[in-house]
Amino acid sequence: MKRAVCAGLLAALAITGVQSADRALEVFFIDVEGGQATLVVTPEGESLLIDAGYGAREGRDPDRIMKAVREAGLERLDYLLITHFHNDHVGGVPELAARIPIGTFIDYGQPLGGDRMANNGFKAYEPVRAGHPHLQPSPGDRLPLRGVRADVVSAGGALLTKPLRGGGETNTACDKAEDHPEDGTENYRSVGLMIEFGAFRFLDLGDLSGNTLTGIVCPQNLLGTASVYLVAHHGDYDTNVPVLYAGVRPRVAILNHGSRKGGSKDALNTLHAQPDLEDLWQLHALTREPARNADEAFIANVDDTADGNWLRLTARQDGSFRIANGRTGFARDYGRHRTVSGSK
Repeated sequence: MKRAVCAGLLAALAITGVQSADRALEVFFIDVEGGQATLVVTPEGESLLIDAGYGAREGRDPDRIMKAVREAGLERLDYLLITHFHNDHVGGVPELAARIPIGTFIDYGQPLGGDRMANNGFKAYEPVRAGHPHLQPSPGDRLPLRGVRADVVSAGGALLTKPLRGGGETNTACDKAEDHPEDGTENYRSVGLMIEFGAFRFLDLGDLSGNTLTGIVCPQNLLGTASVYLVAHHGDYDTNVPVLYAGVRPRVAILNHGSRKGGSKDALNTLHAQPDLEDLWQLHALTREPARNADEAFIANVDDTADGNWLRLTARQDGSFRIANGRTGFARDYGRHRTVSGSK
């Protein structure tokens, strides 16, 4: 879908002012062991799956996604957003589409052609997408999800040029920003979203990394702050961008990584050093040494024999939210007010 048509459809369908006082926003962070699969269910009951994990592996990731789908009481996926075309994000689509109806596909179109990993992923994905409604949004567009506001902040290598609601302040940390080139793959083209439900804000930037992360918060922080941040690119070395945290100041960070993939030492050290961060939650314990894991209560899967336990977030319109560990049932509530800097 071309930009003009896409923008018109998004504007016509998006409902930004309707919010249900007695319903919550639900987010399942599904363990796909180093890729992404995040299921969002809006207060109006619409569903958005962001990425579908790996392909093959005996259907492991579609199995885990379907388990969350059933837990959420869904019979279809209204929207499937693919952040980019690497196998750990798009590989599970063909098998998933054979198991459950999918409404509208959302992505940035097609890969540039120089990234073999993206080309292979796209080759399997494109025939599944064909015949479905397809949105190809640009930064600044809004997805047509009822009951929440879902702003596209990056897509196809482009970033926001105007601030989101609550953004636009000068980021005083930018003078300390380091030059951190991207890895040369399609990661920097990821579709990124800011999802708002009242005062609650959830930021998912796919696999953006390096200077692309810097560019979205420097010299102006175009995003504003976030309640919960799904750490980009699985917390790998190229997400160690302190100026992003200085702007976004998440209350909670969630790491979607594998036991040996992502979660670099430097990136974790930067996360733990954030004065406004109340908690770090992990989908997996890191098993390589040295690894600075969160307390085990905040980790959904503690070893390689894990069953693919999820983390489940329930957010309210007043900005309060709860995160529960699917492995143990342990949950923590976060009030509508931000914890004072330096206290946890």
